[in-house]
Amino acid sequence: MAHKQNPNEKVIYVGDSRIRKREHNPSYPADYSAYPGKSEAFVPNFLLKEWMVGVVVLVGFLVLVISEPAPLGYPANPLNGSFIPVPDWYFLFLYQMLKYPYASGSYVGFGVVCLSGLPFIALLLAPFLDSGKERRFYRRPIASSLMLVSLVAVCYLTWVSWDHYQSELRVNGVVPEDVERVAKAREAISKGLPRPVPGREKIPAMVAADDPAFKTMQKAQCIACHGTELEGGAGPALRGVGDRLNKQQIHDTIMNGRNAMPSFKGQLSDAQISEIATWLEKQKAGG
Repeated sequence: MAHKQNPNEKVIYVGDSRIRKREHNPSYPADYSAYPGKSEAFVPNFLLKEWMVGVVVLVGFLVLVISEPAPLGYPANPLNGSFIPVPDWYFLFLYQMLKYPYASGSYVGFGVVCLSGLPFIALLLAPFLDSGKERRFYRRPIASSLMLVSLVAVCYLTWVSWDHYQSELRVNGVVPEDVERVAKAREAISKGLPRPVPGREKIPAMVAADDPAFKTMQKAQCIACHGTELEGGAGPALRGVGDRLNKQQIHDTIMNGRNAMPSFKGQLSDAQISEIATWLEKQKAGG
């Protein structure tokens, strides 16, 4: 089938195939390097790449949080006069900076507003102050120097603040409450004793902990609310419950439920419920 050709058209052949070479294929957009001084479009090109990076960082952060959950702190004790307050580690550099004479006392306003606020204001203004096209750090001496000085200052102030805190503990002979409780828990576990529960040291000891009824309660997931050692949790402590309830009352509570506690009728047999009620009745302060 013949095609009409323009006699003035310049034909370029590839090898001996007689296939015309196309200068531009409209189905493939030109690379941004073909436009000197221009950058890619913010929407959707740049925004999509930033969103993808953000998703990867967020997923990594979620994995870290799930695999290493943050430990819960101990209850505050207002009667502990030896307690030395200290902020979280990521605020230690600000905490230390506000101790210096030019950032405290009469200059506390200057320290809080200027010394603490200027770095964050500088980060907001950085894209406008450093608008050059050069991205190699050694070609950007001012920005690179400021960033290096900031990192060194943060690391140094954090180290000085933590060292000063440790020195205060040694001088005052204070053992942090969390450290003391961890030591007591390890000591109890090494002796084969139940782990002490903070704030619940006055709870009576468990009576006949090797009773089969306790294993039945573990299988029934009673410990999910009442604690792994019946020390209490979402539900009340069951140590010493025999001082408050008799066997029949305990049996009726397990069978029919009470308040937020569900009924275990149908989940446990009558014999198992009777066994648990008999054992829990023995849980008294006097043993």
